[in-house]
Amino acid sequence: MKIVTWNVNSIRTRLEQVIDWLSQNPVDVLCLQETKVIDTDFPRSPFAELGYHLYISGQKAYNGVALISRQPLTDVSAGFTAILPDLEPEWDEQKRVITGVIDGIRIVNLYVPNGSAVGSEKYEFKLRWLTVLREYLQFLLKSQPAICICGDFNIALESIDIHDKVNPDNHIMSSPAERQALRDVLELGFADAFRKFTAEGGHYSWWDYRTAAFRRNLGWRIDHHYLTPVLYERAKSCIIDVNPRKLPQPSDHTPVIVEL
Repeated sequence: MKIVTWNVNSIRTRLEQVIDWLSQNPVDVLCLQETKVIDTDFPRSPFAELGYHLYISGQKAYNGVALISRQPLTDVSAGFTAILPDLEPEWDEQKRVITGVIDGIRIVNLYVPNGSAVGSEKYEFKLRWLTVLREYLQFLLKSQPAICICGDFNIALESIDIHDKVNPDNHIMSSPAERQALRDVLELGFADAFRKFTAEGGHYSWWDYRTAAFRRNLGWRIDHHYLTPVLYERAKSCIIDVNPRKLPQPSDHTPVIVEL
């Protein structure tokens, strides 16, 4: 089974690129982030023509997540409150979470808040959001030992996940508080699939549009697959496909593929 995470930075803008990629890489599940479109306007038919089933949670112009699966998914839900009904509904105003089960594997597709700047109101929201994510996953783990959480985490957990022209200590996406909040989530029993196969740095999944960052390889690895032990043992590979980032007008992110 191949599961892909890809922040497409607008599915309607990047539709041709995504369909071309999926046609050449017929993976089992494609997890998209930043779809930036309400559910009724999501371009469904091109995926359906390739034989995929769609599960969508979107909003206008911002955020948005989708699961695109070759097989029908079961137990699909969107948002934290579907699992944690006691939460305030405001937690799901931003469409950032969708989950479903395929062949006994629960996939949780996430678009973690960026946080804007260290110490800002959005930064504090990001830290609280990660705390709620931990509670959400803790509940799912009670009944499901095989979980893959993937998506755009907007956090580079290690300094080798960032190009060397950045001081990570006080930078958004790498500050100590963000890293610790993500580690608190992972301590529930999740491990980084990419690091199972690749120990060295210099491998990135996101490059800023500015300052010719892609050409200069000034990137960050912020798109991840984290696996529970039963899936980590089954992981055969985890790669970053940089080719879509080379295209004209690409997303600033590129696909990350885990094979189980």
